[in-house]
Amino acid sequence: MNNTQVNATTKPARALPVAAKAIKVASRPAVTYTGAQQNELLAALPREVLESLFEHLEMVQLPFGKEVFEFGNAMEYVHFPTTAIISLLYVMEDGATTEIAVIGHEGVAGVSLFEGERAMCSAVVQAAGYGYRMKTEHLRAAFARGGALPALLMRYNTALFAQMAQNAVGGRHSSIEQKLCRWLLDRLDRSPSNSLKVTQEMISIMLGVRRESITAAAGKLQDEGLITYRRGNITVLDRSGLEAYAGECYKVAKTEFDRLRLDVARC
Repeated sequence: MNNTQVNATTKPARALPVAAKAIKVASRPAVTYTGAQQNELLAALPREVLESLFEHLEMVQLPFGKEVFEFGNAMEYVHFPTTAIISLLYVMEDGATTEIAVIGHEGVAGVSLFEGERAMCSAVVQAAGYGYRMKTEHLRAAFARGGALPALLMRYNTALFAQMAQNAVGGRHSSIEQKLCRWLLDRLDRSPSNSLKVTQEMISIMLGVRRESITAAAGKLQDEGLITYRRGNITVLDRSGLEAYAGECYKVAKTEFDRLRLDVARC
């Protein structure tokens, strides 16, 4: 076969990449108004504003352990969880890890409003589920247009800062039992049931304490009838008792998120 024959044969095939791209886009789950509203911040946006984001929003699966972004790296995507829970972690040079905040269906992870901005912590999926993501460049463009989106993001940032501040204070002044209660309640607020799949080892890593301390604290809470713990499953039996035990360690951040929800409801 000569060169002329080769060119004549392969020329029509140039249309294939376009077709392949169309198939890929068509196979991506469609973003719907009802679906996007599973995230409270997206749900608070006026319908026309939310729908203007559909072109850039993508529904994604967030498996357990997935690193959403890493400390020191650029944040390519911003994530709006719906059923997944994302943990913000500070990692020391020796590899020691401490959780500084947790994000679920009430919030957003990875907001980067300046080009070239680097992550100040790492974000890892702690409870598998779903969420929506969009490239940070599109979020910046939407933010620059003003309106409801910037106001919501800044209001959420205030609530997130309150959670971080309370975790820092609680880490120094709260007992192990109080820290554990707060940690469980934070996840309960973002979970569909009163049961959590989590190991004591994971909790010890997140709280930056020894595993034996978590074992003793969980045993004490179980003896008092607040929780049951069996083979990596914790079920909360008495939420009000858990809140009372956690005290200020949980109450301050919870109050700020409740205020956020009231503000969001007014949007």
